[in-house]
Amino acid sequence: MYQLQVENMSCGHCVGAVTKAVQAIDASAKVEVDLATKSVRIDSATPLAPLKSAIADAGYPVTSAA
Repeated sequence: MYQLQVENMSCGHCVGAVTKAVQAIDASAKVEVDLATKSVRIDSATPLAPLKSAIADAGYPVTSAA
């Protein structure tokens, strides 16, 4: 389980874009986006680095990860 802070998310389209970016790397990943806190929780066995890259490549900078 990863907890990320992701900037530039403000609407349902953003939620879909971030979810789609993560699931392009791991189709079985569970993604929960909270727009109010700009947080994304990802339940995936995939290493964090490619997931962060996919989100950033979609236009949403990852500012912190745990």
